[in-house]
Amino acid sequence: MGMRRKLVSGNWKMNGSLATLAELDGIAAAAAAAPNIDVSIAVPFTLIHPAALRVPGLAIGAEDVHDEDAGAHTGCVSAGMVREAGAVFTIAGHSERRADQGENSHDAWAKAAAARRNGLSVILCCGETEAERNAGRAERIVQAQIEKSVPENATADWLTLAYEPRWAIGTGRTPTLDEIAAIHAIAREKLRMMIGDCAADVRILYGGSVVGENAAAILSTENVDGALVGGASLTAAKFVPVIEAAARL
Repeated sequence: MGMRRKLVSGNWKMNGSLATLAELDGIAAAAAAAPNIDVSIAVPFTLIHPAALRVPGLAIGAEDVHDEDAGAHTGCVSAGMVREAGAVFTIAGHSERRADQGENSHDAWAKAAAARRNGLSVILCCGETEAERNAGRAERIVQAQIEKSVPENATADWLTLAYEPRWAIGTGRTPTLDEIAAIHAIAREKLRMMIGDCAADVRILYGGSVVGENAAAILSTENVDGALVGGASLTAAKFVPVIEAAARL
């Protein structure tokens, strides 16, 4: 566990403008002051290029990509396009894409594979709904999602997992630390069964209402290698405390 650097990654979702890119200045400064961890931000497509120009020392990513490299896909954006714009990673399988756009684990697999073909790193998401947790199916759901979404021959060089219980995103609710640890352990074991011993090097993030106040406790939990942060990543005032909590560990 000590060999895995913490990663704190923000996801702006459908928020932000050219004016709000000023928030990246404080975030980049905090990242530079924490050389023992990694920090990244996924922004809307329209902001990738200006963000990459504004804070060249901060890893900028895309929130999604299409699974094809080119073609008649009106309104879609390919992995090669976002890389050309300045992105170095993308998110695949986010719970909001699954819920709002009807995407499944095969879609996440295809998008992760497309990202890899085009030289992007991937944060691949998995997680259960509240109904699935209440039915005692959380572990099986996460295992099945990982099995169906992780591309063949995945390695820690480009793959990061993120466990995000869908009922905790944006609600202010979080699982207990024991519940987080249990799912992360199951996720790592499933990875080990799929890709072998190199699974020990793959970072597994927790995502779901992470804020400055709970970051230290969550990030200290076994097998939690960082955080995927939504609302709290929109401003430096809220995101920097999460960065600082990770850097202190």
